[in-house]
Amino acid sequence: MNAPMPPTGEQFVIADGGTRAVVTEVGAVLRAFEVDGRAYAETFDETERPPRGSGSVLVPWPNRVRDGRWTWRGTTQQLALTEPAAGNAIHGLLRYTQWRPVERTPDSITLAAVAVPQPGWPVPVATTVRYAVGPDGLRVTHTVRNAGPEPVPFGVGAHPYPRVGEAATDDIVLTLAASTVLPLDDRQLPAGPAVPVTGDDDFRGGLPLRGRVLDAAFGGAAPAPGDDLVRHRLDAPDGAVELWADPDFRWVQVYTPDDRPGRGRVVAVEPMTCPPDALNSGQDLITLAPGETWTGSWGLRPV
Repeated sequence: MNAPMPPTGEQFVIADGGTRAVVTEVGAVLRAFEVDGRAYAETFDETERPPRGSGSVLVPWPNRVRDGRWTWRGTTQQLALTEPAAGNAIHGLLRYTQWRPVERTPDSITLAAVAVPQPGWPVPVATTVRYAVGPDGLRVTHTVRNAGPEPVPFGVGAHPYPRVGEAATDDIVLTLAASTVLPLDDRQLPAGPAVPVTGDDDFRGGLPLRGRVLDAAFGGAAPAPGDDLVRHRLDAPDGAVELWADPDFRWVQVYTPDDRPGRGRVVAVEPMTCPPDALNSGQDLITLAPGETWTGSWGLRPV
């Protein structure tokens, strides 16, 4: 008798020297990332579903859509309410899809999936994600192609939980390359336009996470002068990890749940190309013409 399929399907291990990552078939999830045996991303057992969206790929939109409803070319679209308690559609359409491996080497894996036309999503979007490890850490490259006959707007995000070995989240200092913060209501939807960061919301110079409970969307993420990448960072007493991203990732969601199995309090640093409810606001959405392709990358690098 065949063994039952684990919730995340086949596990793809990629490695280069002491740098190693595990990626799953279902959801194309980053399940583990470590260097020389030290973890730089939270992990979970392959018999579990990704807790709190851990490591997920968020396509064709990240974050939330208010009431699951948006308008495309004058027609109201109604998405499934995948966050039913809050009445939202959340984190795209491909988190529970079996992604197809299309290229594999010892140090990389490329997986492909299609967000097919369905209630609430009218145009097929073909996407790939390539995970590669090497001396400079982990690189994740997303491609999105409009596979339909009409233009389509979209956004991309990822849901990693960076960590620095065994350092507790309360011992982390978080630095964000973000100049604005988006006010959110109790449904985690925009309650007004983004405003400049000040005080306890200004992580540009680094702020400790001790005592901070966050589920916040930060915008205006941009490279520093003379740089070509957006750079966020977690510093622990005995090391650090950088989350870098291409400039299209203008937004970052920071989330600090306290119920991670085996770890308790953790921190998600989620690079996003657009803010919550962008399918309604239009802010920083990317629109592809038929046959057009977009590519963007982010990664994790021990410092």
